[in-house]
Amino acid sequence: MQPTPSPIPDNNVDPAFARFSQFIARELGIKMPPEKSPLLMSRLRERIQDLKLGGLEDYQRYLFELPDSSAEWDEFIDRVTTNKTDFFREPGHFDYLSGTVLPALAAPRGPTWQLKLWCAGCSSGEETYTLAMTLSEYAQSHPGFDYSIFATDISTRVLALAQTAIYPQAKIDPVPTELRRRYLLRGEGAQRDNVRIVPELRQKTRFSRLNFMNDHFGVSELFDVIFFRNVMIYFERETQQAVLTKMCRQLKPGGYLFVGHAESLMGLKLPLQPMARAVFRRTCTRFSGF
Repeated sequence: MQPTPSPIPDNNVDPAFARFSQFIARELGIKMPPEKSPLLMSRLRERIQDLKLGGLEDYQRYLFELPDSSAEWDEFIDRVTTNKTDFFREPGHFDYLSGTVLPALAAPRGPTWQLKLWCAGCSSGEETYTLAMTLSEYAQSHPGFDYSIFATDISTRVLALAQTAIYPQAKIDPVPTELRRRYLLRGEGAQRDNVRIVPELRQKTRFSRLNFMNDHFGVSELFDVIFFRNVMIYFERETQQAVLTKMCRQLKPGGYLFVGHAESLMGLKLPLQPMARAVFRRTCTRFSGF
């Protein structure tokens, strides 16, 4: 992952930051304007100190000389990516999923069918397990329904947390009491301040690392529903178009895409029809972006 040399447009911008900014935008899709310089430095400062390096420029020189297989690249990505998530964040989406989307998808399939859902940009797993709770609740009242969840993120650190499925008690406040009883296990001993998602839900989820900037994602299956929420706010518009075009290839015709409430698809050329707030449905089998 070597940087591509390019001119630095602003003489007031630290050269090391400018090179990191260009690299992060190209390799991770994340926009890093000059005003984010203090943020980047704050995220890398501890690592620079751990390595006993003199500053950002020394760290950049050190990092870019390492092979792509070096664990330091994972460390760098973990530090520069933003991982913010909660249980039942933007809760109306989960109501819409169970009350509108699932019945609409079930209608042409008959009583026995399986939903395939992709939680893209899953962070530490709270959204993934919220989806698992929602789908399991639906399954209880709809015999014959089953589901699987594919969850991805670029950060190895948050994926490791998601796979443990262990969370502090303070994180579960948004989870309704009845769902806590059914789907959360109380910790004991050293884990008494934590909870863990029940095995039945963990078995329904599969976590994998994925970079949205990869040409083809490395995903072969098609999904009925994709949750891609509060991720593309970090992307430039051109990157949003490219990523969502690839994502639509993985969405079945008639399938649903959920994005964050603060995100807009206005002006993007995509085969998507708005259905509800930040919810879209794929409308055709082919489109010019393919």
